[in-house]
Amino acid sequence: TNLPCPSLEKQYVVARHVYSEDSFAGDHEKIHRVPKTGLDHVRGYLTCDSKRAKAAVLSLLPIVGWMRSYRVREWLLGDVVSGISTGLVAIMQGLAFSLLASLPPSYGLYTAFFPMLTYFFLGTSRHISVGSFPVLSLMVGAVVTRLVPEDGPPANITSFEGLTPDQQRVLVASSVTFLMGIFQLAMGVLQVGFIVVYLSDTLVSGFTTAAAVHILVSQLKFVLGLDVPGINGPLAIIYTLEKIFVQITLTNICDLVMSIVIMVIVFIVKELNDRYKAKLPVPVPIEAIMTIIACGVSYGFNFEKRYDVDIVGKMVSGYESPIAPSVEVFRESAVEAFPVAIVGFAVAFSVAKVYSIKHDYTIDGNQELIAFGVSNIFGASFRSFAASTALSRTAVQESSGGKTQIAGLISAMMAMMVTVALGFLLEPLPTSVLGALVIVNLKGMLMQFREILYLWRRDKPECVVWVGTCLGAILLGLDLGLAVGLGVELLTVVFRTQFPRCSVLANIPGTDLYRDRKDHLHIFEPKGVKIFRIPSPIFFANIEFFREKLVGFNPLRVLRKRNKALRTIKKLFQEKDNHMTELDQPSDLKGLPFRMDWNAELPTNIRVPRVDLHSLILDFSAVSFLDISALKGLRMALKEFIRMDVDVYIVSCDVHILEKLHNCMFFDEEILTSMFFPTLHDAMLHVLGTHKEDKSTSWFMEQLSFKTVVPRRAEQAFVASNFSFFFIVFKLHVHY
Repeated sequence: TNLPCPSLEKQYVVARHVYSEDSFAGDHEKIHRVPKTGLDHVRGYLTCDSKRAKAAVLSLLPIVGWMRSYRVREWLLGDVVSGISTGLVAIMQGLAFSLLASLPPSYGLYTAFFPMLTYFFLGTSRHISVGSFPVLSLMVGAVVTRLVPEDGPPANITSFEGLTPDQQRVLVASSVTFLMGIFQLAMGVLQVGFIVVYLSDTLVSGFTTAAAVHILVSQLKFVLGLDVPGINGPLAIIYTLEKIFVQITLTNICDLVMSIVIMVIVFIVKELNDRYKAKLPVPVPIEAIMTIIACGVSYGFNFEKRYDVDIVGKMVSGYESPIAPSVEVFRESAVEAFPVAIVGFAVAFSVAKVYSIKHDYTIDGNQELIAFGVSNIFGASFRSFAASTALSRTAVQESSGGKTQIAGLISAMMAMMVTVALGFLLEPLPTSVLGALVIVNLKGMLMQFREILYLWRRDKPECVVWVGTCLGAILLGLDLGLAVGLGVELLTVVFRTQFPRCSVLANIPGTDLYRDRKDHLHIFEPKGVKIFRIPSPIFFANIEFFREKLVGFNPLRVLRKRNKALRTIKKLFQEKDNHMTELDQPSDLKGLPFRMDWNAELPTNIRVPRVDLHSLILDFSAVSFLDISALKGLRMALKEFIRMDVDVYIVSCDVHILEKLHNCMFFDEEILTSMFFPTLHDAMLHVLGTHKEDKSTSWFMEQLSFKTVVPRRAEQAFVASNFSFFFIVFKLHVHY
């Protein structure tokens, strides 16, 4: 059976006066609030007491908060199991993603260790796995390739003297990461974590999809066993593909077969992990398993010499002493480092936000900036490269039972163990295996191409943002592509606000509700009344659009036509008019022996556009701000309607906008405060009360008894003008 809608069972009845803003203010006294000055805010910010000091400590060291409530018996085992599982993934991804950064694989293990040590104390997320992220690795690798190319001399940087090419690349990567950390730390200290809101989910999706395409192309040379130098800049992906296809006949079959086998197996097991994740205590660490098998097979069959397979080679054992960043690299890479900082934070914050909502705790965007800034500065000092988080690695940490960052600390300890003691076991690992692991982990990002159809069907401007960002990042590079995406996104915002979907409203009979008249069959729309809804802020760029959309005609043109007609009529009754009406001013009907109705049938030689409108109601409920330019345009538009005898009302105006109108001297003898009403229904009731009878009479609504003196010359002009209909409409008494 169909149950009745609950909303139909409940009713409310309100009996009150019809209010305008003036009458409402008279009946209900308003509290006068004095806004705080800038000095008051500074004084409040600098005031310190024990409560604020405690809050500051908890904010800067979130570990103090969650460690005090740590449930050892319930959470410790899950954190340990999660840390081990995540550690295996982090080690493999660190080795693989270091190839994207154009660095020796062992430095990927540094990125899995050092940044996590500081994030453990400073981060507010309890679930993200801090370490390498493929997009950031690729962006850092673009700088490394530009300054230390594989097939040419390095850039002219003093710090490069006496260093091997690998050491030069490590110096560039660590310097870029250090500068990235400085940017993030500065933004966190300045409390500008809100900047991430300008990177919409659509933009980030298109950007990461383009990054996945770049990553895929960059790994083809490892999978195919080709010697392709790194290329960066606009159209780099096209040039890279060209070089790959030129050498395609030189493909190393052993590398290709091994990569395909590993990708197929890893893909299948990952799909099984997702399908049976509810039954599995921890996901199967297939990357680690395949890496161990590949190392054993490569070592046993001597792939390096027998099949000319490139292997990882000598691993750095232990940790090297800290290094200082290169200021010269700072100057060369500042433009690239800033988008790396923004993207790294945006990805980490969005992933952290997902899990904070799922597990019901809060994260602080500004503190996350500080945490990642310090982590990247600290890690860069020990030769690690850009750190953020990876969704796949974080999913492993959370799904395998991780409750806090103790799991992240354990995963970092595992990376340390491999670096210090077990690194030599990875030396026979073919680089094609790492390339295959990178490619198979791109599935999630590449599947985002499906969003194009979804967005096209539901929100075409968002689809344009996605496609524009993706194409820009693919063809121009990730740094320029991000700028293109931001530009397209801002253009869509401008487009939506400059050309919003305006609507004409009508009353739903029997209610105080008003909806778009195109959407409902049964509506009440009084004759001569138009309700126009403005669904966006009004500012300099869209005020003319609204003026054109208001009623479908130009009120100034109508007013000028009326005044020209009025001049013609006045010449019939008086020799000279010493007070001729300006065309843009209100029509002066004084001295006429009749009442004018501009909608009646006029003489053939007088043409005035017909206007079937006596009241215009503007719904300001969605108008959030009004700038000075729009204020002037609105004032001009209202005056034009008022001067052509159309009553204008503004309803549901925000109190701050109303205050701004008062402060900017918006009101005068024509535009009155009585035009403003608190609700749309109040204004409609006022209009219906004012126009109780809608009389549509002839050109003269009412014939008056009058006596006037008309000179013979005027009478002759009257007859000559062929106003024959005058004798039908009224009787003119002329006294000589």
